[in-house]
Amino acid sequence: MTTHTTGTREEWLAKRLDLLQAEKEYARRGDELARRRQELPWVRIDKTYRFETDQGSASLADLFRGRSQLLIYHFMFGPDWKAGCPSCSMIADAFNGSATHLANHDVMLWAVSRAPFAKLQDYKQRMGWTFPWASSFDGDFNFDFNVWITEEQQREGAQYNYRREPPTSDVFRWRAGQEGGGDSAEAKLAAACGTDVLAYHRDRPGMSAFVREDGAVYHTYSTYARGVDAFFGVYHWLDRAPKGRNETGVWWRRHDEYDQR
Repeated sequence: MTTHTTGTREEWLAKRLDLLQAEKEYARRGDELARRRQELPWVRIDKTYRFETDQGSASLADLFRGRSQLLIYHFMFGPDWKAGCPSCSMIADAFNGSATHLANHDVMLWAVSRAPFAKLQDYKQRMGWTFPWASSFDGDFNFDFNVWITEEQQREGAQYNYRREPPTSDVFRWRAGQEGGGDSAEAKLAAACGTDVLAYHRDRPGMSAFVREDGAVYHTYSTYARGVDAFFGVYHWLDRAPKGRNETGVWWRRHDEYDQR
């Protein structure tokens, strides 16, 4: 017999209507936050960044491909990794189908990673994705937008998510074992990428937004860490499932690694 609270349809409806008011307030608060994001001052980018794309070498301005707005998901995929981050991969599964719709609404959506372009293309083919993916290999883009740190920064503590973190800080929410141990969240994710914990930890998740106006490119917004939860499409479904997220550690895999049932 279930241990969860049960009740009549009338009792359920009364509770549901009460919850509906809170959900509406949450939605209104989300609208207000969106407005405040759009009111942030724009910061002009004068530095030259180069990327490798399916159309060859490209500048940041080229990534707009005729649109006025550009969204970049900072996909964790280091140059020496054997595969992309499983967490980023689950996020990419969710936004893959959005790129076409956004491109037809004056917004280009890209993923950008430090891995060489050929490696990105191989992984993209494996995953069956169609969104545009650029390599920032051997450039400053990831460093400048706080989604990659050096070994020295890792030892001393780096700036991430608008704060200074402790040395070798775990940006993830779970730690089942010792620092960097085999049972920790980052150890499992690092192993899935074919790299070690420290190397895995130097790449960081995030997204950044840009706008192009009168020939100039401006940075308008970036978010990191839990800020990318909004792009975990699976979580929005789980938050409405009877048992919620129901997780104690890293449970997800790349979509082609689950047992077929």
